[in-house]
Amino acid sequence: MSGTGSVLDLSLWQLALALLLLGVVIVISVRQGLGIGRDLVVGAARAVVQLYVVGLILAAVFAASRWYWVLLILAVMTAVATQAAVSRLKKPIPGGRGIAGIALTVSTAATLAYVIGVVVQVHPWYEPQYVIPIAGMILGNAMTSAALAGDRLQGDLRVRADEVEAMLALGFSGREAVQPMARAALRASMIPTVNGMMTVGLVQLPGMMTGQILAGSSPLLAIKYQLVVVFMLAVATALASVLFVRLAAGRYLTAAHQLRRYLL
Repeated sequence: MSGTGSVLDLSLWQLALALLLLGVVIVISVRQGLGIGRDLVVGAARAVVQLYVVGLILAAVFAASRWYWVLLILAVMTAVATQAAVSRLKKPIPGGRGIAGIALTVSTAATLAYVIGVVVQVHPWYEPQYVIPIAGMILGNAMTSAALAGDRLQGDLRVRADEVEAMLALGFSGREAVQPMARAALRASMIPTVNGMMTVGLVQLPGMMTGQILAGSSPLLAIKYQLVVVFMLAVATALASVLFVRLAAGRYLTAAHQLRRYLL
């Protein structure tokens, strides 16, 4: 199928040709002794199965267009993202899944509600064609940001534990003692987003913009939607990072403002 304003269909044969690109990576792995050839094959197989299963599920949800199915999909996505975020920590913390769940749920729900209700103004609000892809983008970036923040916070506390305890001994509160580490964690989690905003359109064309152009949309219309995406991801990552760091930092301190070293 061809022509302006239409999406080019891909046959199984064309997908097989695309799969040859992975063969190049496998050859490089073998020649360089990287030892990741098996992981690449398994990863490719999982990607094919997972994407086709998700595609079938989304096709059914799109066809049904019921708010409860949309909320169920979002709940499953959030649960998976929560697990992925806490798995980044080298050492688990008590209530880590709850902390990640709250951070991701609040940041995603708040950002999604504003974008869907105020900016894009989707009717009905649960239109799956809009809600699920937008929520996926928000949730994925919020998950990465929270994971980076949590990993950096735990790492800094481990390295600077003596400094934190010295500040606590001098009479600083627990929050004041860990504030430098929390600030560094938040900064580290936000750097990828800021860098992406600096180079968007110059170094690469973002996924949503590219997808719309391939689907036949005007580049100017695609740019408008991409700007919405850039701004919504910035606020989502910031909210997720702040909530995760603030809640997680409290887990490393006792009610008596003592550092729980065993959690590091």
